[in-house]
Amino acid sequence: MKFLEQPPRFLFFTGKGGVGKTSIACATAIKLAETGKRVLLVSTDPASNVGQVFGITIGNQITDIPAAPNLAALEIDPQAAAQAYRNRIVDPVRGILPDTVVKGIEEQLSGACTTEIAAFDEFTALLIDSPLTENYDHIIFDTAPTGHTIRLLQLPGAWSGFLEQGKGDASCLGPLAGLEKQRVQYKAAVDALADNQRTRLVLVARAQQSTLREVARTHEELAAIGIKQQHLVINGIMPINEIEDDPLAQAIYAREQVALQEIPPALKNLPRDEIMLKPFNLVGLDALRNFFGDGQQIILINPEPTAALHEPTLSALVDDIAKDEHGLVMVMGKGGVGKTTIAAAVAVELAHRGLPVHLTTSDPAAHLSETLAETLDNLTVSRINPEEETARYRQHVLDTKGAKLDAQGRALLEEDLRSPCTEEIAVFQAFSRIIREAGKKFVVMDTAPTGHTLLLLDATRAYHREVARQMGKSGLHFTTPMMQLQDTKQTKVLIVTLAETTPVLEAANLQDDLRRAGIEPWAWVINSSVAAATAKSSLLRQRASNELREIKTIVDNHTHRHAVVPLLKEEPIGASRLLELAAG
Repeated sequence: MKFLEQPPRFLFFTGKGGVGKTSIACATAIKLAETGKRVLLVSTDPASNVGQVFGITIGNQITDIPAAPNLAALEIDPQAAAQAYRNRIVDPVRGILPDTVVKGIEEQLSGACTTEIAAFDEFTALLIDSPLTENYDHIIFDTAPTGHTIRLLQLPGAWSGFLEQGKGDASCLGPLAGLEKQRVQYKAAVDALADNQRTRLVLVARAQQSTLREVARTHEELAAIGIKQQHLVINGIMPINEIEDDPLAQAIYAREQVALQEIPPALKNLPRDEIMLKPFNLVGLDALRNFFGDGQQIILINPEPTAALHEPTLSALVDDIAKDEHGLVMVMGKGGVGKTTIAAAVAVELAHRGLPVHLTTSDPAAHLSETLAETLDNLTVSRINPEEETARYRQHVLDTKGAKLDAQGRALLEEDLRSPCTEEIAVFQAFSRIIREAGKKFVVMDTAPTGHTLLLLDATRAYHREVARQMGKSGLHFTTPMMQLQDTKQTKVLIVTLAETTPVLEAANLQDDLRRAGIEPWAWVINSSVAAATAKSSLLRQRASNELREIKTIVDNHTHRHAVVPLLKEEPIGASRLLELAAG
């Protein structure tokens, strides 16, 4: 593997959700550790599954991996980090300041902005020379999906610049009170990221045109902030020796080869590795140790060609959704499970039935227009664009709050609005504005990957608490976005997963998180199922056999309503293929 040649101290693995970042990061960590190097594996994904891959609980503290000498791991937990951050700021003033003042500080520190800052604070602490990291030869970062990783890697520069200019006054006063002390740490993080001798970025992709286009954009955006030593890994490629006499395998192989031949120009000159599709689930040390092999040693559980499953289709779920004639449909799940495709298929199916639909996304890396590839009657499409929403929010605050300020006060307000926290507020407001439309039409929302959707829900909960506090004594009726999400008559949450061990565990964890927030998922959608297709290839038959166990687990333990969507020969792009996908 080229990306493993003379590896620097810091290795970042990034890419669209579901491309195999965690598997490759874990396999790399084991490979380096087995050469005698001390390795720390860090997940910056709020929906981390590193612990599940190794079969142990890791969490928000450095934990040795018992079965892998020289290897330790850490999952940066935004919620735990935020609580520790709040405690550091609030505990010293408890019993000194009046309780009302302490409570006010805690409320200032309760939002998504604080959560982001706290997690970011832990992230930068790993990029500097400190007692925390001095014993490790390599620190490997398994990052969140692309859009949020770009933001994470841009933040050291953003916060450093913000602090150097003395910014920060109002909207982020509480969180920023603890940031000023970290000026030196953030500057050191910026230097480490831009140092080619210390940092290498590994862009992980699948052999799909849309994924490769996104990776090309990521490459250019991160090169622009100084991260120039980049490698490309294309994962999960169909081996040519598996396609004989199997139309499904042949179709997959053909479209992957087209994608590889038409790779974006920005990626052509990057050092590149290709990893073949594996027949086994990448869970446990044995699987990870074999990951960089050829992967073709297949022990067939079911040697006969698999017959397609007869499970409920996505169209059958839409039958029940359509009965209400309007409402919010939120499509959630870990990155890479096909949320955008499923959201688009639900929206197209509803629009095809003559119902008005607004299809939108809160995922910075989603490309709904590419999935739809055409316009349709009854269907409008939008995207919550963080940059546009932030600009709109800033202008609104200046036009309202800033209208009565003098020149000095307005200048201070403008400085405050340049805080990176402003984006979190703006995205939440856009989210709230869109879901209000569900009272009159269907709103189908393709959400960001799990961890960041949960952070958005944290902001929604914080807003609900504040409104309830202000309105509670007035006796007036009010409805908050959180109340709408908790009302199963108004909102239907579809959890999308793949029929694989780790995605199913992640989906179950997401369901638990939603239930703790008072949101009951309505149905599960098992996407891209080989078992629901017809396969002859030994590799695909093995994967189909593995899927049957996971589908049974979902049906028996996790949901009373589900649909299975088959893996199609052609990518589901355009209305006709999306309708075909929904029909199963």
